[in-house]
Amino acid sequence: MPTGPAPDAAVYVISVAAELTGLHPQTLRAYERMGLITPGRTGGGGRRYSHSDIELLRLIADLTSHGIGIEGVRRILELEHQVAALGHRNRELAAELEATRQALRTALSQKPPSRLPALRDPQAAEDRGNVPGQAVVVWRRGR
Repeated sequence: MPTGPAPDAAVYVISVAAELTGLHPQTLRAYERMGLITPGRTGGGGRRYSHSDIELLRLIADLTSHGIGIEGVRRILELEHQVAALGHRNRELAAELEATRQALRTALSQKPPSRLPALRDPQAAEDRGNVPGQAVVVWRRGR
């Protein structure tokens, strides 16, 4: 089954991007100058827009047609980017938490070594001369 180009593959020339979005090519150039969009470039410097760029341009057009100014559009795009980044980080942390919980469940289901009786009975650890307050340290991998 053939698939199209990747969503971020810069394949559309400016005239096609303008037609797909209903915007004038000069508007696309203006949005680029304003920093709202950054199309890819060919070796000769020609603009190439991706499917993701087209969707972004459609969103910008929709927002401006509803009376939102360019600075408002810029702020909305920044906030959407932040929400996406926070969602991604939240998913990473949830996966890390689940892995840590699973590792802890596995560790607790095994018979604790004699040097770690504090996991089951802190008083027994003190009675046998082990250091009170022993703890299990869970290391987080860096980002």
